[in-house]
Amino acid sequence: MNEYLKNIFIDRKKVNLFVKGTDFQIDVWKALLNIPYAALSTYQDIAKSIGRPKAVRAVASAIGSNDIAFLIPCHRVIAKSGAMSGYRWGIDKKKILQKYEKDK
Repeated sequence: MNEYLKNIFIDRKKVNLFVKGTDFQIDVWKALLNIPYAALSTYQDIAKSIGRPKAVRAVASAIGSNDIAFLIPCHRVIAKSGAMSGYRWGIDKKKILQKYEKDK
């Protein structure tokens, strides 16, 4: 396995990324990086954590615009009800990623 991929997917080492987005999107993506491995958060929790508690829909939109899903872990965000809400790559993939993290 490529050393870079091993560092990310096996050893879970932090990597430096250059991402491009609005200030709001970047704030949301930074909040996603603060969700502990294998833990879950809600869109509302993310909105509160960036100081925009009423911006839940905007948070969901910013999460959906994340192009590097595993490295910026949007799969760790669920609806307040606990439901598996939308995921850019499909709910089945979201469940697989959550199970993968839980089992490691």
